[in-house]
Amino acid sequence: MDFKDKTILVTGGSRGIGKAIAKAFADHGARVAITYVSNEKAAQETLKYLPGGPHMKYKADISNDQEILPMVEAVVTQLGSVDILVNNAGVYIKHPVRNMDFVDWQKAWKRTMDVNLTGPANLCYFVARQMIKQGGGKIINISSRGAFRGEPEYVAYGASKAGLNSLSQSLAKELAPYNIFIGVIAPGFVETDMAKEFLEGPMGDEIRNQSPLRRAAKPEEIAHAVLMFAARGAEYMTGSIIDVNGASYLRS
Repeated sequence: MDFKDKTILVTGGSRGIGKAIAKAFADHGARVAITYVSNEKAAQETLKYLPGGPHMKYKADISNDQEILPMVEAVVTQLGSVDILVNNAGVYIKHPVRNMDFVDWQKAWKRTMDVNLTGPANLCYFVARQMIKQGGGKIINISSRGAFRGEPEYVAYGASKAGLNSLSQSLAKELAPYNIFIGVIAPGFVETDMAKEFLEGPMGDEIRNQSPLRRAAKPEEIAHAVLMFAARGAEYMTGSIIDVNGASYLRS
């Protein structure tokens, strides 16, 4: 897993899984660009946390299609290329059908889709065109087990991740002739800020016991799966969805 002279773009890279992915690539010699929406302090701290370099941070909301191309161009200008894209940024918004106003339900649906599916699709578009110019690359999309098992009360999240899986497999077919390879990592519960209220709440033990390991995943374990796909020699895995769930489906 040598990523020397490679540039990695990680959306939502200032904390949680994104931060762990950025660190893992930097540990293996890569130049890393992280994006963030508003938390400048966290992004700066993550940048200082990364070994090697040069690295960069870029403020952008991937749900805004006007901000995506300038972001890609800035990364190429400052770091020379985009060799690997990791679409990690996402939101998890509760919007139960049974007791939510329709206008609010629609807002939650649209926001979730814009961030979790439309934004990554647009970023794939611009990065893929850059990769065609470069002669190839890899795109790794962070999905969720919610794409397979459903997300009651968070239905847009489950739908967006199922859409991301399908998007990835379609792009894997279209872009293979251009030496561009697409993969998906689908984690379950991970010890991050997003999952903290669930893991520390009344359902925490039940969630941990879904896996025979009796714990949630560590962000570094998801990062390792990303690196495994990104490494040379994994090209024939294009279109694959790697289920990182601690055998939770097999729990008796």
